[in-house]
Amino acid sequence: MTAEIRWGVVGPGRIAESVMGDFAHVPGARPVAVASRSAERAHAFAQRHGLERAHGSYAEVIADPDVDVLYVATPHPQHAAIALAAIEAGKALLVEKAFTATTAGAAEVIDRARDRGVFVMEAMWTRFQPVVGALRHLVADGAIGEVRSVQADLGVARDYDPDDRLFALELGGGALLDLGVYVVSFAQMLLGPPDTVTVAGSLFPTGADAEAGLLLGYGDGRSATLTTSLRYALPGQARVFGTTGWIDVLPRFHHPQTIVLHRSGAEPETITRPQAGTGYAHELAEVTECLRAGRTESTVMPLADTLAVQAVLGQAADQLGIRHAEDTAVLD
Repeated sequence: MTAEIRWGVVGPGRIAESVMGDFAHVPGARPVAVASRSAERAHAFAQRHGLERAHGSYAEVIADPDVDVLYVATPHPQHAAIALAAIEAGKALLVEKAFTATTAGAAEVIDRARDRGVFVMEAMWTRFQPVVGALRHLVADGAIGEVRSVQADLGVARDYDPDDRLFALELGGGALLDLGVYVVSFAQMLLGPPDTVTVAGSLFPTGADAEAGLLLGYGDGRSATLTTSLRYALPGQARVFGTTGWIDVLPRFHHPQTIVLHRSGAEPETITRPQAGTGYAHELAEVTECLRAGRTESTVMPLADTLAVQAVLGQAADQLGIRHAEDTAVLD
């Protein structure tokens, strides 16, 4: 691996536009290429962001010898096929959340990455926010005792539009994959994989989920209560309950800057840790540092956690009658 880590962007959409500015905050990480199934979109994106090369297909950027790692920001059902092809080509990957559309798709990508020894990480930026790191240290140090329960919510009010990707089941639309992944990942980070998943919710006419309330249960009595929605707005807050206190994660919890520690018998303590850039820089730095060190997984966002989160999302989707599928023809 070269001292400079060269990045390619797969899918020049809204999230990729937001991420690009944060490369300036990551020494040694340089975006050099972009790929879209529309050559026109790729060239326009490359021009806006000063990239050297624009590819008119995903296969072209996967084959680009001057790209070390790909940031995959296409719709969820396209992630698995792109990731599998990239792994075969020896390309490291940062894959947007939700990691894939299905649990089986995630398992296949993870198995292939481990078999080939190729670095792959889910782009769950929440885990890399400085104040979330502070929260994890507090929990590990016993600041609130044993964690027994987690609450988290994330939702927005969107007018129903069957032509919008958010409401298109075949494009991975719905609350669970777009927003629910955050609340599930936050709970998994603190409690681990649950023993039971119970869900209530509703669907849009397209078959995509409009809202979901999840109760994650653990054999020893621990629990997580999680809410996500595209039907109505939610504050985006989280709370971690322990046997000797609790921690509030102030909105919006999926990219927070402030937490409030409540210890039993003590005054609340406010802790603020600003982000670098708009908050994406931290996950970009993690990938860059891991590649330089020759690691194939992140210890902050390990693949086992990604698979556990995907399994919860899959169980919730099954209970709601949602049938997600991977797009196996995306590279055709």
